[in-house]
Amino acid sequence: MADKIGLQMTSTENGVKLDRNLALDAGRVAEAAAIASWKFIGRGDEKAADQAAVDAMRTALNEMQIDGKIVIGEGERDEAPMLYIGEKVGSGKGQRVDIALDPLEGTTLTAKAMANALTVIAFAPEGGMLHAPDTYMDKIAIGPGYKDGLIDLDASPADNVKALAKAKGVTPSDITVCILDRPRHADIIASVRSVDARVLLITDGDVAGVIFTTDPTTEVDLYIGQGGAPEGVLACAALKCVGGQFQGRLVFRNDDEKTRARRLGLKDDQFNRKYTLNELVPGDAVFAATGVTDGALLDGVKYHDGYVHTHTLVMTSASHTVREMRMKRPV
Repeated sequence: MADKIGLQMTSTENGVKLDRNLALDAGRVAEAAAIASWKFIGRGDEKAADQAAVDAMRTALNEMQIDGKIVIGEGERDEAPMLYIGEKVGSGKGQRVDIALDPLEGTTLTAKAMANALTVIAFAPEGGMLHAPDTYMDKIAIGPGYKDGLIDLDASPADNVKALAKAKGVTPSDITVCILDRPRHADIIASVRSVDARVLLITDGDVAGVIFTTDPTTEVDLYIGQGGAPEGVLACAALKCVGGQFQGRLVFRNDDEKTRARRLGLKDDQFNRKYTLNELVPGDAVFAATGVTDGALLDGVKYHDGYVHTHTLVMTSASHTVREMRMKRPV
């Protein structure tokens, strides 16, 4: 694993500078959480797996020389003992950063030893990410290399497939769409299949599902569906680093969720807004994910020959760089 990513500062779109050394730190934090989760793979205990990841990630964050604030975390303070929204982490000295994280994306995947469980974290300068409430969000995403505005959340899934196929110079039957396997997505699935496109159904982990669109080896071209709003912002941090496209709209099931959104600073006129990638993550970002279980993007944590092995992706938006890091260290 490369041990030096660079110490230079990079300018964001709003002029705030982000320390690019955070990229290596982000990778280390994600690795620590993944290693802690490993012992719970296949044990059937989702809460224990998540708690182990939370504890390890919090410890690693507090070793960093940052003045950090969790803006997307495990819930609000009265619901989460650690890494709650608004919690301060780091030494308190250094750059002020906002942090979005999911210490274990795929607690069920981990508990059942299923593919694509990840630990995920993103950094942005203070004020650099939407403080998304813990609600649902309608989402659509594609990877890099397409003209702006190619996809539209308000268009039908079939029309988005056809637009993407035309841009790629292929037929809709050559397009693969990743969708969470949920009853609420029955109409989306039917629309996609009406133009003979392929559907890849995933049981959990829509951050990973969005990131699949950035890597040709996954053969996923498009992500569509409704998932967590915090996970949408996390996914946007990754897309920001590679130049992908994303649109999202918050979905509120009751007045309590709207009240919680207002508490995070959202105004009523933002509730039905169609957010773009650059509105959800307006400035610079650093993103890291480490595999817990083997998946389409990353290998899971392995212990053998007296060593622990991890596989991590680290992305930086300033240089649109994706680094693949493999760590091996004695147990």
